[in-house]
Amino acid sequence: MPVTACDVIVKIVTLFLVFMAVLAMFGRLRFPGQKRLAAARCARCGRFRMGRGPCDCGKTTGKGKGR
Repeated sequence: MPVTACDVIVKIVTLFLVFMAVLAMFGRLRFPGQKRLAAARCARCGRFRMGRGPCDCGKTTGKGKGR
């Protein structure tokens, strides 16, 4: 039984839609370490803080006024 171009296109589209559905399922997962990443942000300006020092905006917790 010969395979037509239409059959190939239908298979490609179906595989693409299945692949996109699998990606959407993985996108909804909560990966470990998300809370730690959120805590590493400055509450005032939203930038990531590197190390244990203060943020560049001048505050470690983000409360109060900046520079």
